[in-house]
Order: sequence, then structure tokens, then C-alpha cells
Amino acid sequence: MTETVKPAEAPPHTPYLARIIRSAWLDSQLYEEVEADHSATWQALGVVMLAGLAAGIGTIGHVSNVAFIAVNMVVALIGWAIWAVMTYWIGVHVLPEPQTQSNIGELLRTTGFSSSPGLIRVLGVVPGLPDVAHQVLFLGAAVWMLVAMVIAVRQALDYRSTWRAIGVCLIGWSIQAVILIVSIRAAAY
Repeated sequence: MTETVKPAEAPPHTPYLARIIRSAWLDSQLYEEVEADHSATWQALGVVMLAGLAAGIGTIGHVSNVAFIAVNMVVALIGWAIWAVMTYWIGVHVLPEPQTQSNIGELLRTTGFSSSPGLIRVLGVVPGLPDVAHQVLFLGAAVWMLVAMVIAVRQALDYRSTWRAIGVCLIGWSIQAVILIVSIRAAAY
């Protein structure tokens, strides 16, 4: 008698908001989930845009206007794309571990979701928030996003070493920062 083999069932689809929350809580399994879910690229883009929007709104009353909010969202998207490509190149070609296998899509998805802690920057719009509290909020969000990025990179690149993921993130961030600064200065002239 021949046994019928049933195809493997797809993992249940996690709702978008639940994914955002899990990524902010630094759930490494979430990063594995979105790494494997090709349809999550658009969701990752949405997280990046929402985090950029939150940062822009969070600066209202401190430094921003509507144009700044739009520019902030564009810069967030460009920064995300540059960082994902740099992270891919550094992580896969310069600092791989023996088991490292990845592609740019996986890094776009995981690093996009690592922007979710940036959503708290919207709280910067709270009336009467002192400048120092505003700065602490934005710094805290940046550190939280960096920690999420390290976890995202570690999972996407199948690293065993968190230190290697930290190194890849720091190198990629440095390159991205230089590219953005040069681009902004060039555009200003």
C-alpha cells in the first residue's frame, strides 16, 4: 500500500499589527517568519514608512513642518534600502559564517521590521514635552531600533554570533550614513 504524502502546510499568517508588535518586542522568531515570507516585503516597507512618519510627526513643535515629514519618510526609505543592500553585501560576502545564506529580499524584510521601535517617536508630539525629554525619546528609539536591527541581521544571515551581527550592522550603518550625508550635501548645492 502506498502512502500519500501531504504537502507541508504553510505557517499561519500573522496579522500585520501583531508582526509590528512582535518585532518591537525583539521576537527573533518574528524575524525568521518575515525572512521566509516573500509577501512581507510590502509590510516591511510599510513599517519603514510608518516609522518615518512617526519620527516626522514626533518632531512637530520641535523642528518639523509638513515638508520635513515628507522628506523624513523619503530619507527613511532610502536609508532602509541602502542599509539592507550594504548589510547583505557585508554579511554574505565579507563576514559570512559557514552556514550564512541570504538574499537582499530577506534583509529588506527583516531590517524593515526592525524599524518598528521607531513608531514610539510619534510621542514626541505630546504638547509641552520638554526638549530634553524629546531628545531622550528619540535616542531611546534609535537604540531600540539598532538592537532590533542586530537581531534581524543575525536571523536573516543565520549567524550564531550576535557579535558578528553587531559588526555587520555598525559597518553597514557607517557606510549608509556617509552615503546619506554626501547625498544631502550634494543636493544642497
